Amino acid sequence: MTTTPITEVPSQQAVLEEISSMLLRVLDQYGLDDVDITMETTFHDELGLESIDLVTVGSMLTDRYGEQVNLAAFLADLDIDDVIGMRVGLLVDFVRTALSRLRLAGS
Repeated sequence: MTTTPITEVPSQQAVLEEISSMLLRVLDQYGLDDVDITMETTFHDELGLESIDLVTVGSMLTDRYGEQVNLAAFLADLDIDDVIGMRVGLLVDFVRTALSRLRLAGS
């Protein structure tokens, strides 16, 4: 994936689909490719992702959306319990907020 200029903030569904695709690529490494990912899916309990997997997802997000979508910085602002219990929807909302800020800054 490559970074494309953001002219419009993608819909929640579009970002969910992008993130789901990224997560499925990570999960495929563990032989888990038949997983239903929703806004309520948890990274740790349901997907079994570890911190190294979040680093991989962070790189994918940066490759797709650019440096303004910095997962490491976002996670650093959360409590450890919030990171452990994080749902996909929180990441979707973070991506949309970051892209919205970028779009507003470019206006």
